[in-house]
Amino acid sequence: ATSKRRPKRRSEPPSSFLRREQKERMAGDRKIGVALDFSSSSKRALQWAIDNLLDPGETLIVLHVVRPKSFFLGGGSKLSSDARPLIPLTERRELDLMKSYDLDVDSDVHDMLEAASKQKEAKIVMKLYMGDAREKLCEAAQELKLDSLVMGCRGLTQIQRIFLGSVSNYVLSNVSCPVTVIKDTNFKRR
Repeated sequence: ATSKRRPKRRSEPPSSFLRREQKERMAGDRKIGVALDFSSSSKRALQWAIDNLLDPGETLIVLHVVRPKSFFLGGGSKLSSDARPLIPLTERRELDLMKSYDLDVDSDVHDMLEAASKQKEAKIVMKLYMGDAREKLCEAAQELKLDSLVMGCRGLTQIQRIFLGSVSNYVLSNVSCPVTVIKDTNFKRR
């Protein structure tokens, strides 16, 4: 009895099948978005994106959504409902500037971004939004024309997702680009 061998599947379509625009996009100009709320799961997602997706010369856009209550309590923020600045990595180094945007400077995140910038020669910026994280992340993906979005997941139970709402579930269902959800290391199936 002879056995038939299956041909190996190609991990990529032959270049003849790729459109010219796709080939041009593959040359290192992808825009990768990472949702960051400074939780352990979002930091893990950032590290995963740097290690597994970010190639030399590409753009990493760190997306941070600020809840509206912080704007009504403190007052001194540079953000308004209209202003959503892109903050280059060089400005993230300035402590006073980051505080003016109502952002804490997280040394772990700062170190990850600095290393990615140097080692991968990537362009790294932060984009701030104010509002509901679910809607703003979908808006960001479309507005910035992201090629991919990476985000963390808190590992909520099904009941918690119903009452609290899962940002990752909402984004997966409504965003216009591929999404990778990185589970927290403390995630336990319930």
